[in-house]
Amino acid sequence: MYDIIVIGGGPAGLTAALYARRANKSVLVLEKAAFGGQITFSPKVENIPGHQALSGNDFAALLVDQVIEQGADLEPAEVIEIRDGEVKTVVTDSGEYTAKAVIIATGAKHRMLGLENEENLVGNGVSFCAVCDGAFYQGGTVGVVGGGNSALQEALLLSELAKKVVIVQNLDRLTGEPAMCGRIAEKDNVEIILGHTVSRLIGEKSLSGIEIKSESGETREIKLDGLFVAIGLIPQNEAFKNIVELDRFGYAAADESCLCAAAGVFVAGDCRTKKIRQVTTACADGAVAALAACDYCDGAKI
Repeated sequence: MYDIIVIGGGPAGLTAALYARRANKSVLVLEKAAFGGQITFSPKVENIPGHQALSGNDFAALLVDQVIEQGADLEPAEVIEIRDGEVKTVVTDSGEYTAKAVIIATGAKHRMLGLENEENLVGNGVSFCAVCDGAFYQGGTVGVVGGGNSALQEALLLSELAKKVVIVQNLDRLTGEPAMCGRIAEKDNVEIILGHTVSRLIGEKSLSGIEIKSESGETREIKLDGLFVAIGLIPQNEAFKNIVELDRFGYAAADESCLCAAAGVFVAGDCRTKKIRQVTTACADGAVAALAACDYCDGAKI
């Protein structure tokens, strides 16, 4: 039995493991995909304190090495469910593990367009975060897919950096707040294309443009230096709905203390209800959740 099992090997989960090991707790980190999380798709990250710039993959590798050096166990496995009790049982596709406390740090997956070669172009012209990657397109032409508040916020930020921003929305209107739509309308370098979907990504190894299709089926190509997809996030919490309260969007209900309703269960990072989802806030959540879990373990009667 472990003191703490961390579900998710992104920045939040790995930071939680680091803090828990520093508190001399036995820790297992379970990750169903690649250790490091979504940040591994970012070719260059410039907003991590202490680093002028490094790739997301390099940052993840440093964090993984640090956690292993501290003595945490890392296992590739997909978690199917958590069984509650004084001892928590984490059921995976390769076996069961037990612990005094569990930290859920499964993150949120960006909703993708579902187009051919899309995954290969992520980090090579296709991005999901203007705060993270917008500066790479200074003076260029970029596209934004989506018409809600998140997409419009991305477009506003990019309009201060890029020469031109093209918003592509599948509906006949923008769905963001009126004030946000008004700010977009005032931007001379923002073009809004309504009633169109992105039907093809142009470029093999790096993005050079997109093909868009109208409701009547007509297509045309737009040359772009970069494309930002802002059509929503999918929190990875479905397996925990029996033990964690989820809001209507599927995010785990937990405040800045990272506590869940179930005793001994904590949540950290992008999978929880929060406003800002950045690598630094994920790491902060991991630290808070780990310290809370350590306190729980110290007082738990197992």
